[in-house]
Amino acid sequence: MAKSQATFMKKQLEKNKQKRKEDKEQRKLDRQQNSAGGDMELAYVNEFGEIVSTPPANYNNPGHH
Repeated sequence: MAKSQATFMKKQLEKNKQKRKEDKEQRKLDRQQNSAGGDMELAYVNEFGEIVSTPPANYNNPGHH
């Protein structure tokens, strides 16, 4: 007697789900390897409206404007 069509479909759906999971994991690894993470620099605006690389002197004391 042949297996039911429902059993075959369940197996196919499980295979597809596993393949999507593996593809997602591979894309995640590719992004991690190709990312430029950590290369980002912060920029601050000083009291004259100029963009500078150092924080203002009162940066650590937000209550003191």
